[in-house]
Amino acid sequence: MPIQGCHIEDAGVNVTLGAGITRRQCVRLLGTLALPLLAPAQALTQGRQWRITGYDIPELKSFDQTVEEYMRARSIRSGALAVTRNGRLVLAHGYSWDNRADASVQPTSLFRIASLTKPLTATVILRHIQDGSLDLATPITSLLTLTPPSGRQRDPRFDQITVLHLLQHLGGWDRDRTFDPMFYDATISRALNVALPIDVNQIVTYMAGQSVAYPPGTAYYYSNFGYALLGRIIERVSGLTYEAAVRGTLLQPLRLDRSRLGRTLAELKAEGEVTYESIYTATTVMNASGSRVPAQYGGFNLENMDAHGAWLASAVDLARFAASFDDPASSPVLSPSSIERMFAAPATGLQSGGWYYGCGWQVRPFSGGRRTTWHTGSLTGTTSLLVRRWDGLDWVVLFNQRDDPGDPASSHYLAIDGSLHTAADAVQRWPTHDLFEEYLPPVAAPAEAVT
Repeated sequence: MPIQGCHIEDAGVNVTLGAGITRRQCVRLLGTLALPLLAPAQALTQGRQWRITGYDIPELKSFDQTVEEYMRARSIRSGALAVTRNGRLVLAHGYSWDNRADASVQPTSLFRIASLTKPLTATVILRHIQDGSLDLATPITSLLTLTPPSGRQRDPRFDQITVLHLLQHLGGWDRDRTFDPMFYDATISRALNVALPIDVNQIVTYMAGQSVAYPPGTAYYYSNFGYALLGRIIERVSGLTYEAAVRGTLLQPLRLDRSRLGRTLAELKAEGEVTYESIYTATTVMNASGSRVPAQYGGFNLENMDAHGAWLASAVDLARFAASFDDPASSPVLSPSSIERMFAAPATGLQSGGWYYGCGWQVRPFSGGRRTTWHTGSLTGTTSLLVRRWDGLDWVVLFNQRDDPGDPASSHYLAIDGSLHTAADAVQRWPTHDLFEEYLPPVAAPAEAVT
């Protein structure tokens, strides 16, 4: 069953797309923000070669055909897909449609995953809950120093926001009525009289002087800022940087050594990271020069998005993360009760179609205790999707762009969700192998005892 409704992020504006809002309408909303760099579709794809890396799995050709058709239709150069069944990695492919001889995406290539970061952050928070170092009901003002700028007063409703409210997007901020501060760099720079680039703590200071739109806990509104605060809470309770805390709590137990926080500028990209593409330019937020830059490399500050949208990961890494919850009794990260807490329904916020946002995941329950859980990610130059289906199938698909150079209003990228469900349903015989051992680093040998 396809998911319903998608979350779109763009520099300066954030839009939630549901059944009533098309990609064309979204592009019209964003059209005044950036200058499109369009070229004829034929010229963009001339001389390109289709390449697939990874083990050939004939039984799962329907997935390869789906991704190839999707990438060709949207002139996407780089993609990756990983599929698990009952916790085993059955498919891991990198896809390239490129005319550059050195362009070859691997199953382990790193992509910006945008808001797929949120389930990672939520998992670390829940591990602190499980270990007793944090409580879901704790008010965030008892954990963080939220001092507003000089001359501003803090909205008293901040004292009512709890850790659980942040996890479930019930903190009371509504970016559609106001703005998303994670894409508000120039305004915050001027308001605080600080130079660009601003940092995440300056964003927190600025927001401490802004009003909360709704009483906390009363309405669901997706909030990047709420998850940015969760990152600061992780730092507070762990005594580590956010990245170090996530690495020690989550990535190392799952052997996900490749994953790391991304960087904004192209020259700072990680080893094995793909190149991102967009038809848009934007005014840089990395300095005060006012220069136009490729929107994906300076139109937003990725470093500030650490806890809500800045991780780099491969499709294999994210598939391993997703599968770690498939058998709660053997999860190396969370206990069965913590996993239930992660997917439990919020006090409010049930959406049309029956889905809701749990703790870091969108959830659609089915009869018999079954459920499908998923999350999407979207930034200029990035599209990502992770699905954990009710029948034991999980998949992750990653792309290095979000805009169709031939026609930016053609369709929304996350429409691939429905196509992947169709591809899965077309499989006649599922392989029984497990490719995780081929792609994950070996388990470290225990240290020898000193005598």
